[in-house]
Amino acid sequence: MQWETVIGLEVHLQLATKSKIFSGSATTFGAEANTQASAVDLAMPGMLPVLNEQAVRYAVMFGLGIGAKIGRRSVFDRKNYFYPDLPKGYQISQFSDPIVGEGSFEIQLEDGSSRTIGITRAHLEEDAGKSLHEDFHDQTGIDLNRAGTPLLEIVSEPDIRSAEEAVAYLKALHSLVTYLEISDGNMAEGSMRCDINISLRPAGSTTLGTRAEIKNVNSFRFVEKAIQYEIERQSDILEDGGQIVQETRLYDADRNETRSMRSKEVANDYRYFPEPDLLPIVLDEDYIEALREALPELPREKRERFITQYELSPYDAGVLSAHRALADYFETTASKAGDAKIAANWVQGELLGRLNRDELEISDCPVPAENLAQLIQRILDNSISGKIAKQVFDAMWSGEGDADSIIEARGLKQVSDSGALEAMVDSVIADNQAQVEQYLAADENKRKKLVGFFVGQVMKLSKGQANPQMVNQLLAKKLV
Repeated sequence: MQWETVIGLEVHLQLATKSKIFSGSATTFGAEANTQASAVDLAMPGMLPVLNEQAVRYAVMFGLGIGAKIGRRSVFDRKNYFYPDLPKGYQISQFSDPIVGEGSFEIQLEDGSSRTIGITRAHLEEDAGKSLHEDFHDQTGIDLNRAGTPLLEIVSEPDIRSAEEAVAYLKALHSLVTYLEISDGNMAEGSMRCDINISLRPAGSTTLGTRAEIKNVNSFRFVEKAIQYEIERQSDILEDGGQIVQETRLYDADRNETRSMRSKEVANDYRYFPEPDLLPIVLDEDYIEALREALPELPREKRERFITQYELSPYDAGVLSAHRALADYFETTASKAGDAKIAANWVQGELLGRLNRDELEISDCPVPAENLAQLIQRILDNSISGKIAKQVFDAMWSGEGDADSIIEARGLKQVSDSGALEAMVDSVIADNQAQVEQYLAADENKRKKLVGFFVGQVMKLSKGQANPQMVNQLLAKKLV
């Protein structure tokens, strides 16, 4: 039987506030265990939560960024469940009246097509602490530094149909929240985590199958692998006549498999009721409109502008606009170099290749945008060839200076003196008479291939510094 995959994602996004959502404790990642947990975070008797306004601001910015309904009145609820790293025995969250309501989100797929994924809601809540297992023999340690860190939980509609679409959705979401600067989106540090709800149904059916939830997947690659494994697991069960159990599962990256964790709770299990210690959040139109006007240019808007302003292909524009820092780098390079297409090629090719090789972020790039622009200018004014430019870029990456100083220090300036180049061309022709005769006897198509031999010999003689365009012009005159 043919099966259709149905996926909905719940993304837990840590907001980039300096303090926690209900206390003044710091949210800095990597601090010594249990040094950033106040009496409020520890749920000591008599401690009352105080709402962090910046978390509200960030949530509204997200909602505006996806064109969602903003809850003019939203409330907090208590979500009751026990975990050892949840000191209160309940989580302050939102259930009945979230701060962000229905919206939609467009994603771009690798084949150039696009899809719109519905957003059910996005609500504010507090993060739990963290259980530590690695450094404790047959025991579990608890670090409550993370307890109370503000989270925005973004819940999609079950509109996703494949692992590819799920990853595209997460990457687009990551791009949006980092553009808005409401989160660093660092999945390795847990700033962005994903729960995957996945089920299968017969192709053409409109009835949802029984779903399994895969908890806390923290990388794009693991999301893809977890979904692929779960599709295969569920399809094997269904093909054998079995039934899928509604449950929560964990993804084991080492074994590339999901395994059962516990039966899946439903809303009734959490016994939600209004949080009595927090007033409702009431937002007026002036507050919302002020935030709307302050929004930066968002990824989709920037992508469209790159296509029209710089005449880039949709693919190139998508790559260069995916991350705000990369987009800013490209625009600085393009404006100072004076050629957007060459700038786009260099940023996507040499620059991103080196960043990936050295596992660096664009913020840590050793070549400033102004220096790359200077290198491109030297190509455009024929000071150096494209081949020499890559050598100069290597030196720039190693910290030897800017393009001009490296070209000068190494004597790499391209030879464009017609007299010097003519002497080199004459020398190559004189030393390769057999190839000259072969060239003269060939038809036009073969001549185009054979001329490359002579160009190569001139470039070798000039140590790569001859102007290729002038060399080709001289050869065309003399090989007659």
